[in-house]
Amino acid sequence: MEHFFAPCPRGLENLLVEELDAAGAQATHGVHGGVAFGGDWATCYRANLHSRLATRILWRLAEAPYEREEDIYRLAFRQPWEQYFAVTSTFRVQTTAHHSPLKSVDFVTLRVKDALCDRFRDDCGERPSVDTRAPEVRVQVFLTAQTCTLYLDTSGAPLWQRGLRRASVEAPLKENLAAGILRLTGWQPGMPLVDPMCGSGAFLLEAACMALSRAPGLERVCFGFEALKTYRREVWQSVRNAALNAVQETRFLQLWASDKDKKAVRATRHNLRAAGLEGAVEVAERDFSDLVAPAGTGILIANPPYGERMGELDQLAELYPAMSGVLKRQFPGWRAFFLTADNRFPKLLRLKPSRKIPLMNGPLECRLYEIALVAGSNREQKPTGGL
Repeated sequence: MEHFFAPCPRGLENLLVEELDAAGAQATHGVHGGVAFGGDWATCYRANLHSRLATRILWRLAEAPYEREEDIYRLAFRQPWEQYFAVTSTFRVQTTAHHSPLKSVDFVTLRVKDALCDRFRDDCGERPSVDTRAPEVRVQVFLTAQTCTLYLDTSGAPLWQRGLRRASVEAPLKENLAAGILRLTGWQPGMPLVDPMCGSGAFLLEAACMALSRAPGLERVCFGFEALKTYRREVWQSVRNAALNAVQETRFLQLWASDKDKKAVRATRHNLRAAGLEGAVEVAERDFSDLVAPAGTGILIANPPYGERMGELDQLAELYPAMSGVLKRQFPGWRAFFLTADNRFPKLLRLKPSRKIPLMNGPLECRLYEIALVAGSNREQKPTGGL
């Protein structure tokens, strides 16, 4: 059994455990920022192809304590790199450190690169070339305060790069975070879903692919594991063919997208059309104030704007209360979910959240607020007038 690690956005670790278990992973163990698991190469291929939440799938090669950079050099030099990939392949080393006592992460990266090249030179008489922009092989170094772990990346480009969003807007939501938020809402295929601030359509693209059983990795050109000597083409083809056979034909899926920004509406329509999902989602240019619930119950999900400058903050302070009026009038019986980094959001919206889930949107600390909508206010009204 091989050992792997799947990093993911913080807050989605438990969901990723469930997802990897479904892919056949063994001994799954969630930690802060990801999930460790075991399995054979078919499991690795399925995880890469089917995971909607992981950022990448890393193959763990070795782990050992260290005190200085030369300890890490010796650990890297002991690895049989020539058994993992060809000397003709280009490679890159990246280092991540948490509470490491070493002064320079860049120097650690350099020493691992030196060790890898020295090992190849000793065993093959030549060394592979470094390519920091588009390497065929990616070596990952992870440092804690006491230990160094070496990984080979089996994914290549990050797994959230599905290849579906050809057009984008400012500050797009990454696909694996969008998929994780959908899971957190409890949405299931067949349930009405509305995104009234759709941007480039991340939530709706993910929902449509889930509903049609389209594996998120089907549109990728290649994966990192294809450059490794452990690659088993017949196993990969079997895994991929099974995923292709599971895909359903496109149909309307009770998904509605809208935005007041024409550019966002165009981007969403373009992305759906490019992905072959144009008929699955109804898209409209519409202001939030003009929203009408398309069904008696369902889920509304949105990533509203959250400004940083004073003028933007003032505009949002006016927008949020207006949103609450629309929600109460038009969406009783629905559940609404809002992802925002604006801590004022619940107070300004004037609706009490039933849940708030901490999530990281890149470097931003966010909250996913759940609001169960009922007719009228979610708060007790203070008595007015009278004696």
